[in-house]
Amino acid sequence: MTLDEIAYNILNLLRGGRSSNDELISIEQIKFNIKHYRAMFIRRDYARNGYVSNHLEQDLGCIDLERVDASKCCNLPQDCPVYRTKRKLPKTVRFNLSDAFTFIGKPNGTGTIPKIEAYEIEFLPYDKYTSRHTKYYIIDEYIYVYEPKGLEAINIRGVFEDPESVSNFATCNDGNCYDEYSDFPLPMDMVSAITAGMAAGELALLSGGVNDTTNDRQQD
Repeated sequence: MTLDEIAYNILNLLRGGRSSNDELISIEQIKFNIKHYRAMFIRRDYARNGYVSNHLEQDLGCIDLERVDASKCCNLPQDCPVYRTKRKLPKTVRFNLSDAFTFIGKPNGTGTIPKIEAYEIEFLPYDKYTSRHTKYYIIDEYIYVYEPKGLEAINIRGVFEDPESVSNFATCNDGNCYDEYSDFPLPMDMVSAITAGMAAGELALLSGGVNDTTNDRQQD
């Protein structure tokens, strides 16, 4: 189902199946609440089960890298090979102790890059065994890659707070990552939970009002 289909299904529940041009809640407000409930349910599900369904995952495609001055961004010697994604990434859903990135690695989908914390990077060049190993870390929604070894781009996949924010990215084949006709990344059982949550919450508060069933902007 697309986001529009989910939102209009919920709106029809509020209408009680009746047609009206004067809604007590806008379709954009419903979409916002769908995204809010989605992020909350994903976080709760992960906290209980430690599992991420691939139906929630979105692929940002191939993200180009550019070299940065390591002495300014990372408290490293200037000649240290540190690269950064050219684009700021969408915010991911917040898991217990990590961001909800499910894959960061080579564009061909193989070769996952190990993650380190940003505060560890200044010590990495002095590590006897791993100082030349490729690593990545995250600062301010950018991914930094230490010792990329010729990588000019990386593939990034994850579970993002606002799935529509991915529409600004293209797949590795230059197609759209997401548009209004794309399936919303949400399993059907979670659609049911979101609908029930809104019906018992936001929609219940609005049900005390009366829709304009005759389209004359007056309560009927």
